[in-house]
Amino acid sequence: MLPAQQGYDRAITVFSPDGRLYQVEYAIETVRRGTIAVGVKCKDGIVIAVEEKPRKLQISKTAQKIFQIDDHVGVAAAGYIPDARSQVDNARFFSQSNKMIYDEPVEVETIAKHLADQSQQYTQYAGVRPFGVALILGGVVGGKPQLYLTDPSGTYISYDAIAIGSGSDEVTDFLEKTYKNDLSLDDASALAAAGIYLSSEDKDGTGHIRMAHIKTDSGLYEIVSEEQVANYANAAKQNYPHDKN
Repeated sequence: MLPAQQGYDRAITVFSPDGRLYQVEYAIETVRRGTIAVGVKCKDGIVIAVEEKPRKLQISKTAQKIFQIDDHVGVAAAGYIPDARSQVDNARFFSQSNKMIYDEPVEVETIAKHLADQSQQYTQYAGVRPFGVALILGGVVGGKPQLYLTDPSGTYISYDAIAIGSGSDEVTDFLEKTYKNDLSLDDASALAAAGIYLSSEDKDGTGHIRMAHIKTDSGLYEIVSEEQVANYANAAKQNYPHDKN
């Protein structure tokens, strides 16, 4: 990089001559280097799944990249996970405040916009850095599943299915080709597992997959058991034989 460009590279509040904010782009690159996370919306609810690679001696019963925001909302993260915890804590406080003020469950879009607004603020003031994490927010409000993506630039977008993290472009292409609006929760879970296998170096076993559901009928967030994840993984390998399994 030329010396004249280094000022744009280091200053978050200064656009480069070609209209770029390098520090925001670096934060987005941090997300691309994170392990894969997938969100799928279906007629029966929401599936969020992530890849986690625990060490041999690590106690890994608690998911590190899937979080519960409220009874009806969950989050999957990719990128710099400590930043994810900060945003999750913010979202939990915001969700509970909304419940106390309006006496009704908060919309997933409302949470997504709140977090995106916070991320955008961190792109325009000196003395701070952008959040190095992207979040997939899924939930059920009024019997309707909702799925949103936020990223370090402050963007938030609604999706039927989306992937973030390492290999996300390839997984998103896979989802675009295979996703259907009438998927059941089991089918959507198998699709999410297939997406993770497509990106992951580990093509066998399910110890690296974490998954959560928010079901339309109950409207409640729940972690999927290891036994169920194994069943979905087997279904993924049978239903999607052309991925890299």
